[in-house]
Amino acid sequence: MRKWLILVALVAVIAAAIVLYLRPRDPLRLGGIALPPGFEIALYAEHIHDAQSMALGGNGTLFVGTESLGLVYAISDLDGNDRAEVVDTVARGLRTPSGLALLDGALYVAEGSRVIRFDNIEAQLTNPPTPFIVNDRLPAAQTRTARYLRFGPDQMLYVSVPAPCDVCETADERLATIMRMNADGSGLEVFARGVRQSRGFDWHPETGALWFTDNGPDEATIGEAVDELNRATEAGAHFGFPYCHGAAIIDAELGTGRSCEEFEAPVRSLDIGVSPFGMRFYTGTTFPPDYGGQIFVAEHGSETGASGYRITRVMLDGNQAVAYEPFGTGFADVTETSGRLTDLLVRPDGALLVSDAGMGAIYVIRYVGP
Repeated sequence: MRKWLILVALVAVIAAAIVLYLRPRDPLRLGGIALPPGFEIALYAEHIHDAQSMALGGNGTLFVGTESLGLVYAISDLDGNDRAEVVDTVARGLRTPSGLALLDGALYVAEGSRVIRFDNIEAQLTNPPTPFIVNDRLPAAQTRTARYLRFGPDQMLYVSVPAPCDVCETADERLATIMRMNADGSGLEVFARGVRQSRGFDWHPETGALWFTDNGPDEATIGEAVDELNRATEAGAHFGFPYCHGAAIIDAELGTGRSCEEFEAPVRSLDIGVSPFGMRFYTGTTFPPDYGGQIFVAEHGSETGASGYRITRVMLDGNQAVAYEPFGTGFADVTETSGRLTDLLVRPDGALLVSDAGMGAIYVIRYVGP
């Protein structure tokens, strides 16, 4: 009799473990994330390992790049319940395919020194086409190969080209820039110079000016970690790297005889060492009215965990950043590796999608009212 009881108990334990493993993850595990009153956060997709920048297809497919895995994901919410059920891998074996953009149904991917294109991608998620090489003449770099990629309002394709170092001068003037090209890869040119490492940019919904984040050098190099939010109103502006860091820090070695007044000053210096990645103007209509046209920033966080790991909001008055404050905090407490936020995306319904490389997750933030 005792053996039967033990056997029954063992079966019950195994069955409970299977149910626990197979059930959808409880969104209440995000309960430690603090948002302003009226906002809620939920898990949109999981097992999106090393999730980096995002792009949304016309049919609702969410594409997500990676930095270290060489993969591009396609995420589908088939039943419309705001929880993705299907994750396809539409590309493998690429070199740092972190930057994604979409135009006319084609998915553009920035990988290493080239941009490639997958045509009519949403109709071929399970059997993606062979990519077309749009441009393979981007500057190559052995380090910091991740690019950010988006189409601007001028229908040109903008791509970030990071510096190959912490602080240095480079013989190739295309390094430490944001470049742009036509959709067919022609006309490649430098748009903004002196940009150490931009991992996110967007265009002002009214003025059309390009705004972008820039990750400053390591604190050990210049004595202070300086991250920035910048604005470029026309092509050719220089934003200081490697001679000036932040608004007023002249580089001790390379800035001799230079002045920060020679360069475009940041619109806003961000908190020390937050490592800003994706940024977006809020263009939806479902958040409260005072969020319209304001900026959200995904702060990836310092390696020490001392700063970042949050979403911040930058409030604008015209072209001036009049306030900068946390919007979503507590991401680092979800798991030991979570909180490494990488990108933001405003959906047509006004909800905000957020990618978390550490957690391998995509979150959705909605406003549900007071």
